[in-house]
Amino acid sequence: MIELIVYNYLKDKLDILVDVEKPSPQTEDYVVIDKTAGSKSNHLPDATIAFQSYGKSKFDVMILNEKVKNVVESMVALDEIRGMDLNSDYYFPDVATKEHRYQAVYDIRYY
Repeated sequence: MIELIVYNYLKDKLDILVDVEKPSPQTEDYVVIDKTAGSKSNHLPDATIAFQSYGKSKFDVMILNEKVKNVVESMVALDEIRGMDLNSDYYFPDVATKEHRYQAVYDIRYY
């Protein structure tokens, strides 16, 4: 299951809270991962995964987003990952909670 691979990898490599659900109100920086799509071509699976970086300021989430992207891209070293592409990367404030958020979306090919 690609979500578990990604979750465990990020939890191991980042020194902040990583989860698959938005935690109850937080004051610290955190990252939420969410599989938004999946497909299969020639029996090989792909997943589109969004990495949402939350923080206290726009500057904080900008920096966190870059850190998250570096960690995500280092996952290509895993045997389970056969490649990835950055699909999109943008400031995406949470209008409901008024929290600062950046989102990086990757298309990940895996075994």
